[in-house]
Amino acid sequence: MYFTDRGLEELSERRGEEQVTLAWLADQMQAFVDQFPDFEVPVERLATWLARGGADPDEDLDE
Repeated sequence: MYFTDRGLEELSERRGEEQVTLAWLADQMQAFVDQFPDFEVPVERLATWLARGGADPDEDLDE
């Protein structure tokens, strides 16, 4: 089990029944980066990946 799996499992267990908007998620991710600026790059990559529906964040959409 990866370390991140524990956090994802906790998220699912604690908040799994809730419905949230993408705007709320974006706000939470921004608040996290504000508090932990060292994680800006991975959070940005995740946000880009989510926005593009799972496409590679380094891939140019115009190609």
